[in-house]
Amino acid sequence: MSNISNTANIIDTPLSVRGNPTTRALREGLYAGIISLGLFVLFVGLESTQNIRNELVLQERWWLLAIFVIVAAVGRFLSVAYVRPWMAAHKAAAATQTGEETEESFLKRNFSKIAIVALLFYPALAVALFGVQGSLKWVDNFGIQILIYVMLAWGLNIVVGLAGLLDLGYVAFYAVGAYSYALLSQQFGFSFWVLLPLAGILAAFWGMILGFPVLRLKGDYLAIVTLAFGEIIRLVLINWTEVTRGTFGVSGIPKASIFGIWSFDVGAPNNFAKAFGLPMSSAYYKIFLFYLILALCLLTAYITIRLRRMPIGRAWEALREDEIACRSLGINTVTTKLTAFAIGAMFGGFAGSFFAVRQGFVSPESFVFLESAIILAIVVLGGMGSLVGIAIAAAVMIGGTELLRELQFLKQIFGPDFTPELYRMLIFGLAMIIVMVWKPRGFVGSREPTAFLKERKTVSGSFTKEGHG
Repeated sequence: MSNISNTANIIDTPLSVRGNPTTRALREGLYAGIISLGLFVLFVGLESTQNIRNELVLQERWWLLAIFVIVAAVGRFLSVAYVRPWMAAHKAAAATQTGEETEESFLKRNFSKIAIVALLFYPALAVALFGVQGSLKWVDNFGIQILIYVMLAWGLNIVVGLAGLLDLGYVAFYAVGAYSYALLSQQFGFSFWVLLPLAGILAAFWGMILGFPVLRLKGDYLAIVTLAFGEIIRLVLINWTEVTRGTFGVSGIPKASIFGIWSFDVGAPNNFAKAFGLPMSSAYYKIFLFYLILALCLLTAYITIRLRRMPIGRAWEALREDEIACRSLGINTVTTKLTAFAIGAMFGGFAGSFFAVRQGFVSPESFVFLESAIILAIVVLGGMGSLVGIAIAAAVMIGGTELLRELQFLKQIFGPDFTPELYRMLIFGLAMIIVMVWKPRGFVGSREPTAFLKERKTVSGSFTKEGHG
């Protein structure tokens, strides 16, 4: 018996503590450096350009290649030597405290409320730090841009996270909402407050149209069909030039007003800045849009939470876990899938109409497949079914890519031709790999059940199916 227990202890012992961990870390760091050298020698070490005679010229960038190799080797060394042992010890300590009840900290218990209060004061803080005109960039690029993706991801979360239906064409509903507002506001002169719900209704209608053909599909087949639907909408926008103006897009989209009382048009008699004696600036309109998209996000979160506690929400979760068992319980899977597609599409239509108002211009190039991929990645990285985790993932991913535009000091290190924003997709992909290895169920790997007996407890990621939060 003692030999068997000793053998079991050896098997359960992590590889990092067998032998010399430093030697193993050095070896794996060397392997990582060699692999990165082979991967990046043609993409980073050599740059292809053209001279004035259209001849191909290769410029050597061995210093930049060396940086990539060193970062990969050092990162692998630190991961094996320090990060993995710390994570293993932390996991072992957490396993010993599984049966013990630990009280949540104040920050964790009230994180959502603190975040909402911080967002309410964010524009005022930006104005105080950078001035009215200087706050324009921070309110627009880092505030409105992130909240748009938060709303889109929360809408897709209903389809993917709650109902378990993989949708790769969600950007199509985003485009329907944007073009609905752009065309109807120009042709009929309807205000934003009339077209906002109308855009959501039209997007929900198209969501039901998508839902009918895919009622019997699931998995990879469902993903392919939804991807095709998104491409069909984009191609219609490009080729139906009589209505959508094709690749030229729709410009001159009217701005939103504050319930028709105050306008943000410069020549309007009820201009907001003139009414309050403020200097003319476009920052006031961006601040108004920030609070508008914040209200739309809070509305999306409230409706999602309420729906999860209703029978339809529990039907979504039952469908996600096992469709056959869901049918055996007497749940109508047809209406369950259609409601998931329709409600998720409705929020995409809301976000699309807001996008048209914010940009003042829409074109098919804004609704490519990459947008659907980014939104789906935010849902997966944040944790399917977790609103807080998705919001954190959107802030990190979208805010991080926008932050690259501010790192102009890197040109002093890598040269004047270096543009940090061009590497945003590379960093985005690396971040996805790191997060999925470190926390495969997303930033928030546990969630509270909608139905509970006597006491509500969070469900750990170890008790849920892989990828379902």
